[in-house]
Amino acid sequence: MAYKLIDMKKKVFVEIISSLFILLFAYTALSKLYDPAKFQWALEKSPLIHSFSGIFTYAIPVIELTVATLLFFPKTRKKGLYSSLGLMTIFTLYIGYMLLFTPKLPCSCGGVIQQMNWNQHLLFNLGFTLLAGIGIALHTKPGIIAKRQHKTKAAYI
Repeated sequence: MAYKLIDMKKKVFVEIISSLFILLFAYTALSKLYDPAKFQWALEKSPLIHSFSGIFTYAIPVIELTVATLLFFPKTRKKGLYSSLGLMTIFTLYIGYMLLFTPKLPCSCGGVIQQMNWNQHLLFNLGFTLLAGIGIALHTKPGIIAKRQHKTKAAYI
């Protein structure tokens, strides 16, 4: 019975983490799509990705919305969590690059997140990358850990 409570708590945490990512990705994607010219202008200023600014202007928000959709449905949530981890890792590495080599460039993020400075944005992304990892770690099939523990205890009885 205790393992059911643990599984329920894990499920709730995964749902909270998934909801945070859904809000993050939907918000930033819609902010970028609301003013694509502004988003493309910021991408064009990046020495790392300026050549792909036209493609990234629409590809990034579409990917973000796709990941948000994956996170919304329980059957695709695990894929969504792994995709979130991948996106956040890429975004975090990009910000790290920008901090090391070109810290004065505009942020190409959408909405309120654009108001952060580069250091704040790096910490924000590191936090969400960690959240994605925690979500993946907690996203196990119900009872697997508890059933293993129960079998181990039964072997000693």
